[in-house]
Amino acid sequence: MMPRLSLTLSILAALLVPAAAAAVFFHAPVEQTMGVVQKIFYFHLALALSAFLSFAVACVSGILYLLRRERRFDVAGAASVEIGVVFTTLVLITGSLWGRSIWNTWWTWDPRLTTSLILWLIYASYLILRSAVEEEGRRATFCAVIAVAGFLDVPIVFLSARMFRSIHPTIITSDSVGLEPPMVRTLLLCLVAFLVLWAVLFRLRCSLLRNEARVRDLQFELER
Repeated sequence: MMPRLSLTLSILAALLVPAAAAAVFFHAPVEQTMGVVQKIFYFHLALALSAFLSFAVACVSGILYLLRRERRFDVAGAASVEIGVVFTTLVLITGSLWGRSIWNTWWTWDPRLTTSLILWLIYASYLILRSAVEEEGRRATFCAVIAVAGFLDVPIVFLSARMFRSIHPTIITSDSVGLEPPMVRTLLLCLVAFLVLWAVLFRLRCSLLRNEARVRDLQFELER
């Protein structure tokens, strides 16, 4: 039976994600310059921030694993990286769709796009390494190091459009938000919806990884 918290989060996600989509298409006005394609922005930013959260959790979990050598931190790191790679993939896809309409190209080596691709490659290598190393302790240690080191690219991705010459727009600054009030409300709803969805996926994936580890332990005991 699903734990009460997981059930509550699942119900919230089932309500919030469709509500966010409805707000994007029916509540937020059409942007004057970019037109309807600008609506990708709400999903794009929500996915990006959720991916950053994933890699932050993986970094903290990696540090805690290196300090304490407890399986639960390895599980949390693995679950968050898996979700983060999926979300980053969607960030790159939605960004390409947006760029094709606005910049007339699917891809350009803009600092924000390039650093995002590097971030994806770092954590994709984490998953490849995780599937390649069989011994649990060594695998967890190597992955923890990659999770911690890879997180250094997250602030670079976030600040790249401000630090370097970039065609990527900077809509939210410390002084203002370049959005109309309905757009701000829609963006906040999307952020909340995707964060709740992230929490649901994280809890489910952690549960699955723990069960897989228990099965491996039982197999090991039976083979002794």
